[in-house]
Amino acid sequence: MRGILGAVVTAAALVAVPVAAVAHGPSRQKITETVAVSAPPEEVWARIGDFQDMSWHPAVAKTVGEGGNEIDATRVLSLGSEDGPVINEVLYKYDADKRTYSYRITEVDVNVLPVTNYSSHLTVKDGADGGSLIEWRGAFYRGYPNNDPPPELNDEAAIAAVTDVYRAGLEALAAEFGAAN
Repeated sequence: MRGILGAVVTAAALVAVPVAAVAHGPSRQKITETVAVSAPPEEVWARIGDFQDMSWHPAVAKTVGEGGNEIDATRVLSLGSEDGPVINEVLYKYDADKRTYSYRITEVDVNVLPVTNYSSHLTVKDGADGGSLIEWRGAFYRGYPNNDPPPELNDEAAIAAVTDVYRAGLEALAAEFGAAN
């Protein structure tokens, strides 16, 4: 009896393996965008280092938040206009000495930004000739958590949307501070 039961379990396991290999959900996506600017890091950090103020980003019409730059501080970004769609975020790391902070989205309509489980890191590094290198990194999943997502919620749509957000913000900072040569 034990031999038959063992054979059945082994056969069942062998059949299940190919099915499990085919059925998978989304993969975590990661992107990094950077821009070099002429302004010194301290000046750039003074502009973008306040978690409660994202007025430097052209898509953000209004930022409202609580908690300053303390861990678990929150902010709500209104996009496009003051009564436009919103993104809710929470700060989970902040280091003024290293000119960096990390945050995650706690709530967003996937029709506004087609991502889930999004976290991001914004850092100002020493650049060439006294300038700065601004780095914006993100990790996220696509907006549709199951297999066979619609095109507007697939991996490519998520990557494109986040890349567009980062580039728009970094281009605005390059325009404000002067792009480094």
